[in-house]
Amino acid sequence: MGRIEDLANRYQNHISAPWQKNLAGAQRKIFIFYDKSDERKLRAKLDLFEMGTRQAGHNWKLFDFTTIFAQWMAAMEYRDAYFEIPGDLTLKLQGDFVHYSAEKLRKNLLDTDVNETTVVAVAGVASLFGFTKVSLILKEIEQDIRGRLLLFFPGEYENNNCRLLGARDGWNYLAVPITLHNEVNSQ
Repeated sequence: MGRIEDLANRYQNHISAPWQKNLAGAQRKIFIFYDKSDERKLRAKLDLFEMGTRQAGHNWKLFDFTTIFAQWMAAMEYRDAYFEIPGDLTLKLQGDFVHYSAEKLRKNLLDTDVNETTVVAVAGVASLFGFTKVSLILKEIEQDIRGRLLLFFPGEYENNNCRLLGARDGWNYLAVPITLHNEVNSQ
């Protein structure tokens, strides 16, 4: 069995367990940690995670951050000026881009087809690297998680610390980690 299939099995074991209902939004997150070199393999096998979710009796909705920066830039009135002087974009990335990205994810979390039995899966997190921190976006939407938020995270998890693409100082999360190197905690 390959690494992605193993992660899908570990995820299915976790998602099949009964869900606690009285958790805060911050505790309703599940991170699938995988090696950044497996990004294309994981994307090709997202259906394994969807099937596992549905077999466990839950709904599935996929959100992808891959094109979020391009969408945000295309909507900006002064985008051409930022291409001339990219350094001027720094403040916008720290505020506007975080809010824009969080709002796009929030719309999926609050969609009419999402309820307390739905897993909203988030792919394309690596495309945020260099623009913002994933933690800033997730902090803005935690209160909007009804069921579970599943984040496909190309990076490392060690000692309760998450590192996107292994290149940045990590942060600590209340999320349930699913890796190839640990047993899944039930929630």
